[in-house]
Amino acid sequence: MPDIPLGQWVSDFIDWLLATVPWLFDAISAVMQVLVDGLTEALATPPPVVWIVVFTLVALLVRGWGLALYTVLAFLLVVSLELWVETMQTLALVLVAAVIATAIGVPIGILAARNRALSVVVRPVLDSMQTTPVFVYLIPAVFFFGVGVVPGVVATILFAIPPGVRLTELGIRQVDREVVEAAHAFGARPGQILREVQLPLALPSIMAGINQVIMLALSMVVTAGLLGAAGLGAVVVRAVTQLDVASGFEGGLAVVLLAIFLDRVTAAFGHRTPLSRMLRARKRRTPPPGGTAETPRRSEEPAQAPA
Repeated sequence: MPDIPLGQWVSDFIDWLLATVPWLFDAISAVMQVLVDGLTEALATPPPVVWIVVFTLVALLVRGWGLALYTVLAFLLVVSLELWVETMQTLALVLVAAVIATAIGVPIGILAARNRALSVVVRPVLDSMQTTPVFVYLIPAVFFFGVGVVPGVVATILFAIPPGVRLTELGIRQVDREVVEAAHAFGARPGQILREVQLPLALPSIMAGINQVIMLALSMVVTAGLLGAAGLGAVVVRAVTQLDVASGFEGGLAVVLLAIFLDRVTAAFGHRTPLSRMLRARKRRTPPPGGTAETPRRSEEPAQAPA
């Protein structure tokens, strides 16, 4: 068999990109750095009790008292372990990566669901991305962006995109074809059908994909720590290099607590939440024009006399 220098070709292509569009990678690096730094400052600057109250209210609205109690206890434990700042740094990194991965993955999933040819092209790419070892993502990230938080965010984004694409496409394809045909029969345009029929019915699957995007992004925390990103990943990496079992256990526990909170909150958005049920009940109690919620307006026409 002839020797095919695929690795050399890839290396030459990376060198060509670095020499041709260095401004592009500088711009991406600057934007990522600003986003992560700004969100980290917003999360880490206020006293911990402020964000604990906010997180607890969010948990209460979307899931109920059980998750709210867990949120209070989990984040108080993080504070007692003196890992609050590191946890907020990790949360900022995960949120930035998850939002960008969702903004890329969901539209691709929608296009793949509506275009069979694009789906055929995207599927092997997603298979490759999901089977590629995690550390392989670090190589191009380091080449393009150096060492620090930016390559960690970029590697996390690439690693977390596939479930968003797959579950969005799956959710739209599973929408009942008869419902879509009925919308066509009533004269709805393709854009209206997508916005008002397919996306609402596919919302549970799409939210499951976003949930998996966040979980995969959080699983890259330690890997991002290897590249110099701050947060719980740096705590775990430092514990491993120093054989510090206590610090490693505490950092890993903080990651688990944060992961459970994010998982339960995002999973709840795919179903009816206490907030949505409350708004639905309030809407039912709202009186119609000219009447009341309890006693609907009756017709003012006089009753006909019996013949």
